[in-house]
Amino acid sequence: MSASLPESGLPETTSASHAAAVVLRGLVDAGMRHLVLSPGSRSQALALEAARLERMGELAVHVRIDERSAGFLALGLALESGIPVAVVTTSGTAVANLHPAMLEAWHSGVPLIAITADRPAEVRGTGANQTTTQPGIFGPAAVFEADVRAGAGIARLHRSLGGAWATAINGAPVHLNVSFREPLSGPVPEIGRGGSGVLAVDDPAAPPLSRGPRTVIIAGTGAGPQAEEFAHASGWPLLAEVTSGSRFGRSAIPAYRAALARLGHRIERAIVFGRPNLSREVPALLQRDDVEVIVVESAGAEQFRPGGRGTVVPDVAVDAADPVTEQERAWFGEWLQAGRALAEDPDDLPYTGGSGSDQAAVRGALAREELAAVRAPNTRRSLVEAIWRASWPHDRLFLAASRLVREADLVVPGKKITVRANRGLAGIDGSISSAIGIAIASQLAEVPGTAAAGATRALLGDLAFLHDVGGLLQAPGERAPRVQLIVGNDHGGTIFDGLEVAGTADRTDFERVMITPHAVDIASLAAAYGWHYTLATDRGTLDRALTAPPAGLSIVEVPLDR
Repeated sequence: MSASLPESGLPETTSASHAAAVVLRGLVDAGMRHLVLSPGSRSQALALEAARLERMGELAVHVRIDERSAGFLALGLALESGIPVAVVTTSGTAVANLHPAMLEAWHSGVPLIAITADRPAEVRGTGANQTTTQPGIFGPAAVFEADVRAGAGIARLHRSLGGAWATAINGAPVHLNVSFREPLSGPVPEIGRGGSGVLAVDDPAAPPLSRGPRTVIIAGTGAGPQAEEFAHASGWPLLAEVTSGSRFGRSAIPAYRAALARLGHRIERAIVFGRPNLSREVPALLQRDDVEVIVVESAGAEQFRPGGRGTVVPDVAVDAADPVTEQERAWFGEWLQAGRALAEDPDDLPYTGGSGSDQAAVRGALAREELAAVRAPNTRRSLVEAIWRASWPHDRLFLAASRLVREADLVVPGKKITVRANRGLAGIDGSISSAIGIAIASQLAEVPGTAAAGATRALLGDLAFLHDVGGLLQAPGERAPRVQLIVGNDHGGTIFDGLEVAGTADRTDFERVMITPHAVDIASLAAAYGWHYTLATDRGTLDRALTAPPAGLSIVEVPLDR
């Protein structure tokens, strides 16, 4: 999709305010609805024009002090909406702080537009204050980049905007580096609205896949409902990661990793949707020489092809006139039976509907059992199961990179939930900000014909939480979405206990440089940033907190044993 960006009738050389107005008006007319900005002197014209467009009801502006948090907030907004979102910064180190979000957007295929203000090109390399070489700073993570010199004419601005939008709308991050000279802001002339156009593209139909090979469908992050729909149509087993958005339906195999260990040696063909990177078993399967690998093209800089194997195709299909064979029914049945047999019983609270007995002793024993269960401490397994149980299709669930997302992948059953995660690079940075962006885009955006989503829950380890503490800071006057951060706190990076080196390294050294223990008071952080706080030391408290999250911003701390 591309947009036609309007001519404005401004003079061929623009002031800072003129250029800012042309840039933001062009993006808004093309379809942009959200912009995140951090304060700065060099970017003041962009910030003030954004505020003006918001007053006119044409743009939602979100202000964040920390540029790294701002970048991930924009990433979350774009990840949820699928529409390009701009993040605006001033010059210097402010720009570098966007690099983590740009890298994640590049690997995940998220339409993020970095608009960075700059000093005039002639002062680069002269030691001028807050001046560095900003063009090229994001490397390949900026799929399209334009270095717009101070005073550039309207035609140059339009070419830059057109290239940026056309690239971003197709699922890629872009960089507009706009230089400004003093005066850095001033009166803005009236700029007429333009129109946006959509270029229709007819995708060629995918040739149907042959039946016969023992086939499985693998769904990773970003796969979405498409993988489930194809599994349903083909009759082949669906091995769906918890972050895939495909972990539901009759084709989804419970305990798929355990089933893969039992039946994986018989697989002859694997069809991959999204980016499955939560396990070691799946990459090992896809690197086997005796397995044909077909990768359905997804957004992002790279397709998931462990060992460089696999044929990338734009789409896959099966011939509706070619029915499922008896051998394929038997193949699917083996997977379903194995998955059900290998799935452990949920670490759940007991039945609380009463015993149905007239005997006081029986009723008393059941009541004591129930009371003991709700007072039991939380485990990693009970935590992920409780969050999965409390979430529904109208909610959003964000899973940060931590030990907990792997636990969820192992144990939670199939359920149609919209799950988001930053698995492009699987970093722990920006998790709070990304979750807030997802919440804003799903709950507060006014899209005709759509209903606002329910709560957004984010499951984080304590290190992922601490890494983005700045994301807790919200701008006064901005409407807060309903966001619930659930922090599994085991006081360090215990995920590293699963590394081979944990068994050979000096334990004191390993604790200090890998586990990185801490004693942060999360309740005090919540109070400082104005978030509602709950300490869930037992399963009953956790269930109550998850079932009815308060309006606005809340944190649930869940102590976990090392």
